[in-house]
Amino acid sequence: MFGNIVGGVVGGVVGGVGDVVGGILGGSKGVQVKGTVVLMPKNVLDFNDLAGNVIDGLFDILGQNVTFQLVSATVGDPNNGNRGVVGSPASLQYLGRLPSLAAGESRFSVTFQWEENKGIPGAVIVKNKHATQFFLKTLTLDNFPGKGRIHFVCNSWVYPASKYKYDRVFFANTTYLPGDTPAPLKPYRQDELLNLRGQDVTGELKEWDRVYDYAYYNDLGSPDQGANLVRPILGGSAEYPYPRRGKTGRAPTKTDPKTESRLPLLNLNIYVPRDERFGHLKMGDFLTYAIKAISTGLLPTLQAIFDITPNEFDSFEEVLSLYENGLPVPQIPLLDELRQRIPFEMIRELLRTEKGQNFLKLPKPHVIQVDKNAWRTDEEFGREMLAGVDPLIVSRLDNFPPISQLDSNKYGNQHSTITATHIEHNLEGLTVDEALRSYRLFILDHHDALMPYLGRINSGSNKIYATRTLLFLKEDSTLKPLAIELSLPHPDGEQFGAVSKVYTPAETGVEGSIWQLAKAYVGVNDSGVHQLISHWLNTHAVLEPFVIATNRHLSVVHPISKLLTPHYRDTMNINALARQTLINAGGILETTVFPGKYAMEMSAVIYRNWNFVEQALPTELIKRGVAVQEGDGLRLLIKDYPYAVDGLAIWNAIHTWVTEYCSIYYPSDDAVKADTELYLNRWAME
Repeated sequence: MFGNIVGGVVGGVVGGVGDVVGGILGGSKGVQVKGTVVLMPKNVLDFNDLAGNVIDGLFDILGQNVTFQLVSATVGDPNNGNRGVVGSPASLQYLGRLPSLAAGESRFSVTFQWEENKGIPGAVIVKNKHATQFFLKTLTLDNFPGKGRIHFVCNSWVYPASKYKYDRVFFANTTYLPGDTPAPLKPYRQDELLNLRGQDVTGELKEWDRVYDYAYYNDLGSPDQGANLVRPILGGSAEYPYPRRGKTGRAPTKTDPKTESRLPLLNLNIYVPRDERFGHLKMGDFLTYAIKAISTGLLPTLQAIFDITPNEFDSFEEVLSLYENGLPVPQIPLLDELRQRIPFEMIRELLRTEKGQNFLKLPKPHVIQVDKNAWRTDEEFGREMLAGVDPLIVSRLDNFPPISQLDSNKYGNQHSTITATHIEHNLEGLTVDEALRSYRLFILDHHDALMPYLGRINSGSNKIYATRTLLFLKEDSTLKPLAIELSLPHPDGEQFGAVSKVYTPAETGVEGSIWQLAKAYVGVNDSGVHQLISHWLNTHAVLEPFVIATNRHLSVVHPISKLLTPHYRDTMNINALARQTLINAGGILETTVFPGKYAMEMSAVIYRNWNFVEQALPTELIKRGVAVQEGDGLRLLIKDYPYAVDGLAIWNAIHTWVTEYCSIYYPSDDAVKADTELYLNRWAME
C-alpha cells in the first residue's frame, strides 16, 4: 500500500518569498504582534503607466480596506463550535520595496492585538474590502511568544469580500495529516475543502470562484455554427472515454443541450480557478496575446507565399527558407501597438514588422547545419526513433510477422505482410528467429491506432497510410530501418482487411525516391501521434483530473498536497487555452495534424488502453520491451537511448526523494488507512 501511494505521488510529479520583519511589543491588553505582509496589487499587472498604477494600488489597499485576523490553533471558542478563537482585525501599513522582492511585490506591516489566553495562531482570516483583487504572497510573524517565527505561505488571489460567501482562510506553513490537525483548526480545514468543491456555486463560474470540479470534454464543438463543427463528447462513455477537465459552468448550446457553449475564439478568458492562472510574468501570456493579434494577418501571408498549393509546401526549398529567410509579413497595425506594450526583448523581436524584417525565422536544426540533406539518411531516420520528436513509441518486436489487435470481425485481416525475405539480408547474418531471440528486432507501429480512421481521414484533403516500421538493433546500439509497410483499408470495405505494400531501403533511382516517401509517411504519422497522444493526451489531459482531485480532497496543509501542488503549476490554464484555440473544432490541431476533425475522437479511442499503473517509467520501458528487469534495476536493450537513460536517472532520484518524504508521514499501511483525506477519497482521486 505504501508503494502504491509513493507510485501515485511520483506519477503526479511531472515540473520567493520577500524579506520579512517583525517583533513583539508589550501591550496593556496582552501583546502587540507585529508581522509583515508581501503582496501584489492588481494594478501592477497593467501595461501602461506601470509605476503610477502601482503606487495608486498600494494606497488603495491601506487603512481599513484590507484586514487580517489571526485564528488560534490551540484554543477553541465554545461559542463558535470550538473553532479556533479569532482575534480582532488588523490593517496594513506600507513599508515600501526591498531589493530582494520580486518585480511588482510590495511590503506592508501589520500589527495584531493578541491576548495570551488565545494561544498560538495557526491560521489567518483575510478580508478584502477594496474594490479590486490583489495577490497575497506571505504573512510572517517573528518571535511569537513561546513559538518563534510563524510563516504563512498564501500565494493566492484575494477578491473583494462581496464576491465570497465565506471567509478567506490561510493556514500557517505547517504540515498536518488530517488526524494530527489541531482540533481548533479542523473545522477551518474541512470548510476550505468544501468551498473548493463549489457545492453551493451554480451557473457559469466567474474569475473569483475558487471551484475545482469535473466536466466532460463537451466544449470542443460548435454545433450552433453548423454540422461541420459538431464533435462528439469525450468522457463518460465506453465509446469515447477521456480524462475529466475543469468545470466552467457555461450554458449549453441551442442545437445540442449536451454540448457546452464556447467563448468567442479570440476570447482567452476561459474559466480556471484564479490561482491556476498564469503568473503575470509568464512569457506564455504575452505569446498568447501576440498570437491572438497576428492570427488574422498571418494566414493570408502564408497563402500568398505558398501560392501554388496554399495548404502545403511545394518544394524542400520552401521548407528550408523558413530556417534561412523566415516569412515576410506585411504591416499589421495591431502588431505595432502590441510590440510597444510588451517588455520582453525576445517577443519584441518575434513581432518585428518593419520593412525588410521577416517573421518566423526558425533556428536551423543541428542535423542540417552542415549538410542540408543529412535528414534523408537511414541512420538519421533510425536515430529519431530514440532521440527525435517522439521516443516513446518504438518497442521490441515479439512476433514475426507483426500481428494486429484489431477486431477481425470488423476489420478483417490486419496482420502484417512483411516477410523474412524482405528483411533477412539486412540482419548481419542472423535469421529472423535469431534476431527475435537476441532482442534485435524493433518496431514503430502506427497501424492499429490509425487504421480505424483511415477511410474517414483520407476522404478529406489529408492523405495518409497506416504504417509499420521494422528496425534492427546494430552492434553500435543504433537502429537500422529494415522495412516500411504502408496499409490502406480494402476498397470493398474495411471488413475485408488491409491492402498493404512493403518497401525496403534503397539509395538511388526510383526505388530510392519511393523509400524516401515511405519514410516521410512514417515521419508524418510519428509527429501527429506525438502531438495528439504522447504530448496532449498522455501529458496534459491525464494530469488535469489529479490537479482537480488534489484541490478538492487534500487540504493545503496535507503533506501530499504540498508535495504535488508545485508540479501542477499552469496545467489547468494551458489546458483551458488548448480547448479554446488548439484542440477545438476547426482549431490549430485539426488544421495542422493529419487526423483533422477526427483528432480528438481518435485520441479518446486510444485512451481506452491507458492504464495508470503502467505509467511509471520503469514499467513503461519494460512494457515496450526496450528494457528488461535485472536484479533490483533495469537493463536497457538499447544503450544509446537518451530518453530512457536520462529519464531513469531522473526517475530514480524522484522516487528516492518521494519515498523518503512519504515515510516521514506514513510509517505503515495503517497510517495510510487512517488518512481520511487521502485513503477514504481514493476513488475520487481517479
